[in-house]
Amino acid sequence: MTDGSIVSYRSALRRFNAFLDERDIHDVASIDKNVIREYIRILREERKVSSSTLDNQLSCISSFLDYLVYEEMIDVNIALVVRKRYLRRYKSDGRGDAHTRKLITTPQLKLLVESILNPRDRALVLLLAKTGIRRNELISIDIGDVDIANLKIVLKPKAKRSNRVVFFDEECAAALQEWLIVRERNARDDMKALFITTAGGGLDRNSVYRMVTEYAARVGLHDQKSKRLEDHFTPHCLRHWFTTCLRRNGMQREMIQELRGDVRRDAIDIYYHIDEEQLRKAYLEHIPRLGIY
Repeated sequence: MTDGSIVSYRSALRRFNAFLDERDIHDVASIDKNVIREYIRILREERKVSSSTLDNQLSCISSFLDYLVYEEMIDVNIALVVRKRYLRRYKSDGRGDAHTRKLITTPQLKLLVESILNPRDRALVLLLAKTGIRRNELISIDIGDVDIANLKIVLKPKAKRSNRVVFFDEECAAALQEWLIVRERNARDDMKALFITTAGGGLDRNSVYRMVTEYAARVGLHDQKSKRLEDHFTPHCLRHWFTTCLRRNGMQREMIQELRGDVRRDAIDIYYHIDEEQLRKAYLEHIPRLGIY
């Protein structure tokens, strides 16, 4: 797991443990379906957590109980049964279907990018869309990782990523070049990060999230007040657009996985190798152009 995932799991289990302590439950064998259901009720009705937070909490608890089953401390992971029975209804607000992540069209992405006048922010959003990289991967990119001449970036090693080479197209290259001219005037000599603040420091995950959602809200793609996931536009929606467009344009599944950097899960995947030049050509053939440069 990444450091962030470990922190998240630890925090979730500490909250659940505090809940158990409040009810004088100190034996893991006493955790039954009524305990889990009451915790769900507390999270939803009293703490007013979002559907995604609730899902994450239950996922952490379920993983912990799986571990206890493995260690033969309990006989069954009751969280699996409760989660299957109750969580879908909670996530769907009673409508019977779970929320789906927002998927924008290529014209909507063009509208979003063209609405951004700041060179840094425009290049950042376009790079997220054209490479499908995650926020952590984005903020760790250094100037030396970017090869504009060959339209590619070598990402830093990350726990969630297998392939580290990603590509971008000519219009993304044009946006990056515009930003690099501005960056040269603001960056400190010791600052290597590709994207920096106006003060010359590096960006963090939260600042990228706020930036993307604020621009998306201005063009009507993000509604922060809505409780429906499909009304929210986050940086991850750009990765969703990237993947969906490549699939719809007929790119091979294995090549999409390679570009996304998905961790190889099947044994056969370990022996599946794709030539970098072959991957680059396939990418440039299938990635949509926005027509902004």
